[in-house]
Amino acid sequence: MKLDDIKKLQQKKYRAELGHFLVEGEHLLLELQKAALHNPQLQRSQLYVTAAYEHWQSPFKTQVISDRQMAQIADTQTPQGILAVVPMTALTPPVAAANERAIYLHEIQDPGNLGTILRTLAWFGGFRCLLSPGSVDPYNPKVVRSSMGAIFHAPLELDVQLESLRSRFTRIACLDMQGEPVQSVSFKAFDCYLFGNEARGVPREQLIALNAQPFTIAGCGAIESLNLATTVNMCAYELNR
Repeated sequence: MKLDDIKKLQQKKYRAELGHFLVEGEHLLLELQKAALHNPQLQRSQLYVTAAYEHWQSPFKTQVISDRQMAQIADTQTPQGILAVVPMTALTPPVAAANERAIYLHEIQDPGNLGTILRTLAWFGGFRCLLSPGSVDPYNPKVVRSSMGAIFHAPLELDVQLESLRSRFTRIACLDMQGEPVQSVSFKAFDCYLFGNEARGVPREQLIALNAQPFTIAGCGAIESLNLATTVNMCAYELNR
């Protein structure tokens, strides 16, 4: 891929057009290489390095570029000098496992929230992340960085319509200010866990149509709500406790 095209991958429309996204820095490259051991499609990634990393060992086709060229194509202000261009088709999620739980995120907007959630789901395992239309692009460089490489390990489905959950899952739970506590035994009895937009949540009528069972994380009530990523993280912990 030409360097001018790589620079365009910082923008969503060009990621969609060119079918690739950026992975930058040592840690993310190590996670990419680890994932490529089990996913041959990821081995089609292309590596770009400066002279400081020209001896980096990887299974990818590698090109050495200047520090100035790296600064032009990298998303970070002070690039480390190692960057990969990864095909998005390589992350097509596998068929769901028998005991896999789904985490559905409705119109999530914050890149840091999504990256943190993916990191948690990859840590625990046994989860699949479903993103609704209108959600932040998971291949946004900020999402990729905050996921700390979890984007290569957590199954991820995009543009999943909220209405489709009813035909896919027989038991759906949601988080609400009113409901059973997440510590209850019944919280673990669901196939899909639904979380809403950071500011708007999920429309009440749609929750009713899905027959979603409400659960809550009890607090002292000093503030209005928990951060979305924190909420998902606490629920994932409860489901694995």
